[in-house]
Amino acid sequence: MTVAIIGNPNTGKSTLFNLLSGGHAHIGNFPGVTVEKKVGHVHWEGRELDLVDLPGTYSLAPRSIDEMVAVDVLLGRQKQVDRPDAIICIADASNLERNLYLFSQIMDLTIPVILVLNMYDLARSRGIEIDAAGLSKKLNVPVICTEAHHGVGIADVKQAILEIEPGRQHTAQQLFPENFYAERKLLQEKLKNEENQTPPDFLVDRLLLDVGGYVEAYFEDHTQNGLIDQLHESRTRLKESGCVVPAMEARVRYAWAREQLSGVLTHPQDHQETVSDKIDRWLTHPVLGFLFFFLLMFFVFQSVFTWAGPAMEYIESGQGIVEETAQALVGPGPLRSLLVDGVIAGVGGVLIFLPQIVILYFFIAVLEDSGYMARAAYIMDRLMRSLGLSGKSFIPLMSSFACAVPGIMATRVIENRHERLTTILVAPLMSCSARWPVYTLFIAAFIPNIVYFSIAGSPLVSLQGIVLFAMSSIGALIAIPVAWFLKRICFKGEVAPFVMELPGYKWPSPRHVFYRVYNRAKSFVVKAGTLIFATSILIWAAGYFPGDHTEQFKVETRLETIDASLAELETQIADAEVLEPAAVKGLQAQQAELSAEQEILAEKQNQISSQLVENSFLGQAGHFIAPVVKPLGWDWKIGVGVIASFPAREVIISTLGTIYSLGGDVGEDDEGLIGSIRSATWPDGSKVFNIPVAVSIMVFFALCAQCAATLMVMRRETNSWFWPAVSFTYMTTLAYLGALVCYQVGMLLI
Repeated sequence: MTVAIIGNPNTGKSTLFNLLSGGHAHIGNFPGVTVEKKVGHVHWEGRELDLVDLPGTYSLAPRSIDEMVAVDVLLGRQKQVDRPDAIICIADASNLERNLYLFSQIMDLTIPVILVLNMYDLARSRGIEIDAAGLSKKLNVPVICTEAHHGVGIADVKQAILEIEPGRQHTAQQLFPENFYAERKLLQEKLKNEENQTPPDFLVDRLLLDVGGYVEAYFEDHTQNGLIDQLHESRTRLKESGCVVPAMEARVRYAWAREQLSGVLTHPQDHQETVSDKIDRWLTHPVLGFLFFFLLMFFVFQSVFTWAGPAMEYIESGQGIVEETAQALVGPGPLRSLLVDGVIAGVGGVLIFLPQIVILYFFIAVLEDSGYMARAAYIMDRLMRSLGLSGKSFIPLMSSFACAVPGIMATRVIENRHERLTTILVAPLMSCSARWPVYTLFIAAFIPNIVYFSIAGSPLVSLQGIVLFAMSSIGALIAIPVAWFLKRICFKGEVAPFVMELPGYKWPSPRHVFYRVYNRAKSFVVKAGTLIFATSILIWAAGYFPGDHTEQFKVETRLETIDASLAELETQIADAEVLEPAAVKGLQAQQAELSAEQEILAEKQNQISSQLVENSFLGQAGHFIAPVVKPLGWDWKIGVGVIASFPAREVIISTLGTIYSLGGDVGEDDEGLIGSIRSATWPDGSKVFNIPVAVSIMVFFALCAQCAATLMVMRRETNSWFWPAVSFTYMTTLAYLGALVCYQVGMLLI
């Protein structure tokens, strides 16, 4: 069986899905859209079922291709998903009349339905009484009361699903006047003549009812036989008969809902102020609410940045241990290089993002499950609307300051397609932590440490600090006009009205939070991680081939032999100092001789590595783009560093260390690297680096899309290579122009 799960937002749909699927869900995207596809494959009492979690929606009136997904799944028109044998419609028991609007649309289909009244405990706490048996008799469908948050009623839902016979259908209800169905029949005949097949009744109903909706736009683009003219005529005839479209649908469906609830639903006579109402006096206050939100966001992002640090260090340490093990097991050669610099580095490049993703999604899951996320979007909506976005874009953009990867993944809270795409395209402009090593290196090397203000000898305001702040802020400033351009030019249309239900506050479910975090982490590793890993292997190959590494391997072999000999000598010297002091001097002489040879060979190894990089495909690419980057004040070495840092921006540090014959294990604060950069010269003897060049490089890295992980996650989230290509193109163009202006103007001033 295939069972679709659908409901209004904030009805506990995801919680119920996770409980029914046991957390074993495959997460992806529906083909061609940004809508998330969650399918859980389960075995119940010897039967196999696919549970399909559909996007939360208030109705089945699609306004875009993304919103059409739910309709296509229910009609069996969506690729990769079988037509459902049953539908579970989840309704908020405390707001049943409004929730039955969606349920009434589902009843227009011929698929068996189970109505789940979730958050039944909340309804009772508000004095609402529901006769579930009486409602089931009226609707002629199973009605089950649940408290998914506490796992109550889940077994009853499973049993109700198992009692449905696969392939069984029910008669679709007809709520509208007879003349409506007469007009539907005329349109079906027109469509049959055009496409030689009769579309489903429900789809033609949506064509009639949704003025300017996606279904109308689709048929307008795909039909040429006067269908749209007849559609307008049908709506005119309905209007003349008193059935005004689209207002008729709301009037009819809500009247039906009130009729079904009559006698089975009892409300308290007086409105009771809930605990959520009392909390919202403070948390949605124009001033106090914003202050609380600011402090909460500061704590969240400080936690992401701080808590992820130790975990990332453990991952790096573990990566180092695995590399050492591989080096001990495999001698110098192509296989070792592939394993250490390609495979292990590639896996490490994926896992290094996990701590930030896990921590950020933990907070997002807690905020969503508690009910506060809706308040956060409400508070920030006015500010974000000035950029053409909604309040839901704020958290993804803010989290991108730590890392754009979890930031882009967090855009799944945005239902509107255009707002989500705009947020995804703007998020990489936020200055993530991977850019900081680049800033640190060039600020330390070329920006004077001038202190403007200090207290008790501790500098508070300095030129280096100002430059670091400027580099960290430039992306966010550029994001403002970029977002405005995208919304006004590329994604034309008014900003979607901000309509959001504020659900009641509740304690987050640990099980639900765990499932959310686990599924997001798993999705990143399995889907985006494979692409990031592949990119790392390609960059390794470009830096390794086609050079002859024979001499490099000989030097590495000799260095490892010397390391083993020196370790053995250390032990012998320690023993001789106790047992045979006369032998110590001879052993120390051998130690000094080996240490001198080690130093010479290490320098030779760095020189060989530098030459190999220059002659590799990567180095050739650097020489190839040299004429393009020369107007920025760069030489081919900087070009190689930029290309090599595509898997991760901070890789430019180790690449420059290799190119300048210092080895690939240097850090951004390495004095040798800083000195080499300062003394680098052009063939004519002039200095390569100066302040304009340093600023040019920093601005380029602040604005460019120089991060394979970000682009791969973007491809994963949009289900298309088009948007990563757009992001890479426009950001690289912005970065190039920004670097060009900084260098050319800077050279005029010095």
